[in-house]
Amino acid sequence: MNLPSYSDVFFLVLDRDQDEDIQTGHVVRTGPNFHPHFEVIAVHGDKVWLRNVATGDDSLARLSRCRRLPAPALAVAAQ
Repeated sequence: MNLPSYSDVFFLVLDRDQDEDIQTGHVVRTGPNFHPHFEVIAVHGDKVWLRNVATGDDSLARLSRCRRLPAPALAVAAQ
């Protein structure tokens, strides 16, 4: 049994419009919101392992939902 996600229930489109080169070590956000920031720990196919830079919590997400942030974002997010 698959439980529906919040975005499925409310028909939210979180995928980005264009392809981005997202690799291990990049800082990203998910969906249209600017926060929180995540560091990419690993990429495998269409899935990414993310670590919240503020809390250290790990999560998995679809690669298509990640939006890359400029390199200085990691230093700002860690403050």
